[in-house]
Amino acid sequence: MTDKDPSASESGLTSAEAQQRLAQFGPNDPSRSRPRSGLVDLLLLFANPLVLILLIAGVASALLGELANAAIIITVVVLGIAINFAQTYRSQRAVLRLRDQVAPTALVLRDGKWQEIHRHDVVPGDVVRLSAGDLVPADARLITSRDLYVQQAALTGESTPSEKDARPDGEAATGPEARHLVFLGTSVISGTATALVQATGSATAFGDIAERLALRPEQTEFEAGLRQFGLLIMRTVIFLVLFIVVVNLALHRNALESLLFAVALAVGLTPEFLPMITSVTLARGAVRMAREKVIVKHLAAIQNLGSIDVLCSDKTGTLTRGDMVLDRSLDPLGRPSDRPATLAYINSKFETGIRSPLDTAILQCERPGADGYEKCDEIPFDFDRRRISIVVEKRPVRLLITKGAPEGILEHSVAYESDGAKLPLDEAAREVCRKAYCDLSTQGYRVLAVAYRDVSTLHSYAAADECELILSGFVTFSDPPLPDAADVLASLKHDGVQVKILTGDNELVAKHICEQVGLGAGAMVLGDELDHMSDAALQHVAEETAVFARVSPRQKHRIILALKHRSHVVGFLGDGINDAPSLHAADVGISVSTAVDVARDAADIILLERGLRVLHRGIIQGRRASGNVMKYLLMGTSSNFGNMFSMAGASLFLPFLPMLPTQILLNNFLYDLAQITIPTDNVDRAYLRSPQRWDVRLIRNFMIFIGPISSLYDFLTFYVLIRFFRASEPLFHTGWFVESLATQTLVLFVIRTMGNPLRSRPSRPLAMTTIGIVLLGAAIPFTPLGRPLGFTPLPPAYFGFLTLACGTYLCLVEIAKRRLMPQMLSR
Repeated sequence: MTDKDPSASESGLTSAEAQQRLAQFGPNDPSRSRPRSGLVDLLLLFANPLVLILLIAGVASALLGELANAAIIITVVVLGIAINFAQTYRSQRAVLRLRDQVAPTALVLRDGKWQEIHRHDVVPGDVVRLSAGDLVPADARLITSRDLYVQQAALTGESTPSEKDARPDGEAATGPEARHLVFLGTSVISGTATALVQATGSATAFGDIAERLALRPEQTEFEAGLRQFGLLIMRTVIFLVLFIVVVNLALHRNALESLLFAVALAVGLTPEFLPMITSVTLARGAVRMAREKVIVKHLAAIQNLGSIDVLCSDKTGTLTRGDMVLDRSLDPLGRPSDRPATLAYINSKFETGIRSPLDTAILQCERPGADGYEKCDEIPFDFDRRRISIVVEKRPVRLLITKGAPEGILEHSVAYESDGAKLPLDEAAREVCRKAYCDLSTQGYRVLAVAYRDVSTLHSYAAADECELILSGFVTFSDPPLPDAADVLASLKHDGVQVKILTGDNELVAKHICEQVGLGAGAMVLGDELDHMSDAALQHVAEETAVFARVSPRQKHRIILALKHRSHVVGFLGDGINDAPSLHAADVGISVSTAVDVARDAADIILLERGLRVLHRGIIQGRRASGNVMKYLLMGTSSNFGNMFSMAGASLFLPFLPMLPTQILLNNFLYDLAQITIPTDNVDRAYLRSPQRWDVRLIRNFMIFIGPISSLYDFLTFYVLIRFFRASEPLFHTGWFVESLATQTLVLFVIRTMGNPLRSRPSRPLAMTTIGIVLLGAAIPFTPLGRPLGFTPLPPAYFGFLTLACGTYLCLVEIAKRRLMPQMLSR
């Protein structure tokens, strides 16, 4: 990053200048990869090897004079790709619109005023404002700074924050060690600053790291399962194609027709609509979730959201309203006194670090006694000390004012105030003070202690100066439980999600709130106890414990990892500066739209409204989306596999091909067309009531057990056509085409539900497309299209057999399904 930009100004840019620079430097995206255009996506669909073989075969057929076959092959391929592209493109656009709602933003100086814009629109020359909780939007040089500390672990690997300040332009260092520079990929822990952007996108120090991360995204359980499924299909396809080609060549059949037949079989086995069905289903789920005020940043996270069986969260804003109200100001003995609230006001007024809801509550009421003070220094809050100190001066007095967790401040206090007098804090008095704040905590109040001391004039102050304090007293806050918290917790438990509370509050407050909402605290575990546990011991404790109190962000991270090692799918709900590691570690990171940038950027799911009820609705929508994807997979590996296997077997003993290649392609096209409405389908309540994990064994079992039933009915059809109808080649092709399409399409009504198909109603679009495709397939032989396709009208008696065959086939599949999934049906 260059240290100077002669064309940049500390007064910022105009909108016109910003647009010009955006065109020059490109979007502020650290990864060099760019979204593919629609044309490229369309061409990639044609690049599928099976599609290319079919197109080549179509051209070869045309050259050999078989124009009808060529036209049919090319028409089916083009229509299939057109539907795939249209559905996928539309779903991708919907998801991008949702992501834009929660895209990271930056506060920039444009046209002389501060404006909030999307981070990818930041350009070199912009002046940005930074404060605690912000992500640094680009590489920049500090113009002004105040008590600025930045977390640079993504660049340097150092976990401790680095202090930054605006230095003269002659500063030699240009890397992360430079105190006057801040970098994309880092976050502000405390303080405020303004900075001049000097590099964006891939030109930043983080650009190379971001590109490497983009090349190796962590694979979700859902994506890994799809990959396993793809390998299973690929092995099956290769075996069948080679088998068919070898057998037909050995029988001295037409080489081109044999190859085309084998390729058509491969197309029939390949779930070419799987990417489209998956994309459309998950995108539809994302849109539904958005209506429930849940925004999905990564589509694959939807399936993981539906798989959550443990949800870790703080109690504030989850079990409680999250709207802190300053309730009382008390002296150390628990008697009313305005002095603690006044000192707390001064502390919060000048604080530039993490501004909590408690600070907001403190600052809601003006304190006349807080006027006239000037800030000298700040000792930022951290989760080890759990307090913050501000040094202020009101001549001739200079005070260090500290507020934070009562136990820590009491430990560093040597005196206390009572009725304006300063008294020594001996053991007896210390015990009285301890009892005062414990009683308040037991009543459910959040309690902060406030203390102070006179200090001498120094250039800067450190945590070591927080000693020999005078305890002024306590300020208490009320945050009552949400009225529906108990009902929502019960609903989550009923639906297989266990809620664990991970709070920084003391155990008395946590116990009081949890008891009010019916979440039995039981054996509560404190953060200090976790530090003395091995990872193995923590795994057992995390499994059995519902409430953890006084835990730091680092300890939350350990708890989440411990639960994951116990094979739980863990969701973590966090909104704080230090929650990012836990959000990354969880299977599903969840934050809220009002959270700090760091938390929202690390999360997979963003809630537009606080509370567990909206998250519960999101979990149900996640299960609904993953359930519909599973339906397509089960369809593709059951009756479809059976029909393709029947074709391969029949080609061994029939004197002609059991179905013409163009008929196979048409059959497969119509079959896939019937399933494009699966994303609209209803999902059983039984399926939604429990977390759903990816299980490739279930798919494999459907292939092994349901597929042969389909083949059995195919061979029965062969026998009936030859024995009773004395079928010629066209009649045989026609009869089996209609039976094959009917059985493998209508079976969706059985497979789509884990329970009784007569009680589980499909969506109207799914029912209409499924029945419509079956009727269309049966009608084609009677239309002008029938003869060019190689069909002939079927005798009326055949439809009687077809009705009986379809009915008994569906009954047998239902019996097999119940044997395969007893555990699903018992839920």
